[in-house]
This record gives sequence, C-alpha cells and structure tokens, in this order.
Amino acid sequence: MSSRVRLSLLPSVRCMFDDPLQIRVTGLSSQQDVVLRASATEEKGSNFNSWAEFRADHSGQVDLSRDAPLSGSYSGVQPMGLLWSLSPEVPHRKFFKKQALSPQVVSFSVVDKQDGQILAQETNERCILGDGVQRQTVTEQGFTGVLFTPPGSGPFPAVLELSTFQSEKRAGLLANKGFVVMIVPIFTGKPDLTERLHLDQYEAAVQYLLQHSGQCGGGVMGLSKGADVALSLATFVRGVGAVVAINSCSANAGLPLFYKQQQILPALKADMSKCIALPSGLYMIKNAMTIPTSAEHSDTFVPIEKASAQFLFAASEDDLHWDSVAYMEQMVERMKHHGRNNFEVISYPGAGHFLEPPFSPFEASGFHGVFKMLLLWGGEPAAHARAEEQLWKKIQEFFGKHLKFEAKL
Repeated sequence: MSSRVRLSLLPSVRCMFDDPLQIRVTGLSSQQDVVLRASATEEKGSNFNSWAEFRADHSGQVDLSRDAPLSGSYSGVQPMGLLWSLSPEVPHRKFFKKQALSPQVVSFSVVDKQDGQILAQETNERCILGDGVQRQTVTEQGFTGVLFTPPGSGPFPAVLELSTFQSEKRAGLLANKGFVVMIVPIFTGKPDLTERLHLDQYEAAVQYLLQHSGQCGGGVMGLSKGADVALSLATFVRGVGAVVAINSCSANAGLPLFYKQQQILPALKADMSKCIALPSGLYMIKNAMTIPTSAEHSDTFVPIEKASAQFLFAASEDDLHWDSVAYMEQMVERMKHHGRNNFEVISYPGAGHFLEPPFSPFEASGFHGVFKMLLLWGGEPAAHARAEEQLWKKIQEFFGKHLKFEAKL
C-alpha cells in the first residue's frame, strides 16, 4: 500500500448503521484514476461487493460527497452509494442482518486503476445498538420477542414491530432514538406450513410492552404482511395509539386471521395464474396479488375506520410484489368514506417493496418463503435509497408526535 494515500471514513470508522459517512481519499496524484471498492459478508456467509471509479482532482483528492463516479455500481453524486449498492456475488441472495449485538462490517479499499495496486484500506463498523441500549429475549405466554430498552429511567414511548421475517435492525436502531421497542415475528416457523394467524399473541405482546414501558398506548409498525397485521391489531384490540404500515395490503392477505378462537377476517388470496415468468428465471407476481375491489372480497378488508389509532400509510410506487399504492388509495378512500381523518399518507417514486433502514444494501430480487420462487421486488436503487432515508426520518417524527403523550383508550 502507498504510505501517502489515505482513505478517511468521517466522522469515525465506527458509527451507527443509520449514520451517513463522508468517504474521502487524499494523497493521490493529480488526475489519478482509482477504483474504490466495498465488501461485506452477511450473517449466512454470502459476500456482497460494490465499486466505483473516480478521477482525483488537481489536489489529488476524491470526495464521495462531491464527486460522481466515472463508472461503477451507482451513478451520480451519492455519498453512501458504495453501501446501498452492495450486491451479492451469488444472485438474488438477501443481506441478512438478524442480530443487533454485532455491527455490520464493511471493508473499503482504494485501488490504482492502472496497475491494480491497493493504495489504502479501511474498515467500517456499522453498529445497530448504541451505548446503553439493552437487548433481551422475552418469552411470555403466547409470544416470543426481543426487547430493546434505551438507557435512562424513562418512561419511553413504546413501539411493537411485527416483522415478517425477524431482523432486529429496525427495532434496535429505533431504540437508539429513545423508544422502547419489541420485535415479534409474524412467522415463527416455516411460513409455507402456517395455516392461520392468531391476533391474540400480538395483543399479548402489546400488553406486555405497555406494562414494561408504563404507557397506556403504544405504537405498532410493520412491513408487507406485518403491516396488515398491524392494521388489524389497531382495529380489534385495545392499547394501540399509532401505526406505521409500510407497503401494506388493504385487506388481510394470505392467511385467515383469528382472535379469541374465532375467525375475524378471511384471507385475500393471490391468483398465481396471473404471475409472469421472466426469461431470467425470476417471477413478477404483482398482477397475481388481488386488488379487493369486488363484493366478493369485501369481507377481507381490515375495517381500519373502527380504530382510534393514528395511521401512517407509506407506499412504494415501484413495488412489484403487490400494488402498494392501490392498496393505500383503498385505505384512504375507506377512511374518508367513514369521515375519518386520523391518517397520513406518503408515497415514494422509484422505490421497491423492501423499504429497510437507510444505507441497507438494495434488494432487487429474492426468494419468497411462501410462494417458493424467486421474485422481483421492484425499485430503482438510488430512488429506493432516498426513500429509505426519508421514511426513517418520518417514522421517528410520526411516533415521536403521536406517542409523546399517553394515548386515550
């Protein structure tokens, strides 16, 4: 490595996962062409990589907050482009970050384009849990979850995350912002073996969380299937003051929903004859996911107009899993029809189905655990990354506003 070339990750090589970095290279020759590379290995052992070629300025510097790459994994001035454009070496693999206790480690290097020499290297540790945040597994009658508690005596606003497939990333990061957060998975076993869902276990989780936090009204958030369960939770049980529903169906999707041993909502089923097989071997199932516009499906709607909670509906405009915008428009129409105004809506052009915390590797496609096929999730990488940054700020703002005071039951 060159002793005069320096790769700087500012403000520090160790930071929080949702903190932006300033990536800068100094000590290069004027107009020198270099390639910046990033690599990371996810928890199941799959490798992810990204790269971008730059030409140093007259002072021998490259600054990703200022400079656009000549070519690479992304285009345009994107200070965090090397992170969200990390792509799997084996196509369609998901970047799993389930455990919050260990940081995501990303290795950066600067390579001379002409001779391939590594000029500088640096390692970035992107932490999920900040100083003093406590993590504990909670096993109670009816549910198992993971609880994150901020430092201090509280009381803290309480949020339950219903995760389709358990990842502690969003819950752990939200705990850093002063929320006590518990994550409970929707699927505890193999999703294709699940025949029905019971709302009772999520009600038990809400009650445990409220007792733990000392609040009488908490928040619930979910993505995809987790989102429509969050809607049902706010509708049918007590104690929910605010809901963030990300790319939610307007109806109870996929599985019948039971509460107190009675079915309360039948399942809105996909019509798999309408899915599109692509030459790549991927499938696009957006057209297969039914839009419940007919009387035939009316009993699958989640009657959210009965809920007293505040709602934030967030939808991706390029979601190829299902039509999140159409579902959101149905929910808005339903609320307005019943004279309700306890909701906010936000949509994101160019964003795909899996909206994660900011600077997560973009996931264009992946394996669907229920349908057992490789699917397109949709989204344009740069637009999707912008949506994740904006939504993350909006979630904190929304819960901070509506959980600041105890909710009225």
